Amino acid sequence: MDMEGFQSWIESYGRAWESLDPQIFANLFTDDAFYYANPFSEPLSGRSAIRDYWSNIIRSREQTRFNYEVLAITQDSGIAHWWASFVHISSKTKVKLDGIVVVSLDGENLCRVFKQWWHWLEYS
Repeated sequence: MDMEGFQSWIESYGRAWESLDPQIFANLFTDDAFYYANPFSEPLSGRSAIRDYWSNIIRSREQTRFNYEVLAITQDSGIAHWWASFVHISSKTKVKLDGIVVVSLDGENLCRVFKQWWHWLEYS
């Protein structure tokens, strides 16, 4: 993996967050990708499962913002610190998320394996 490819991917991932379009998320992954939403859950498997996952999440959000900082690139993975904020539509509660992601891309810069660790803060 190289810096340019990972930077391009993580920027597209951020645009997907802000667009609130589950298909944009899905298009970032291979057909057989593994998506670990957190370290304690079974991975989602495949592009359609990732799209469905994000379809359920984003319908309750608005005013979403996403930022990141690339921490490292290895031969096989890119690692980034990310943070996001949004408003829950029903409660108008503001939420901040902070996390780390490890991403493995294929030769076409599509994600094969996605692992993240994150935490949230609700505030008014």
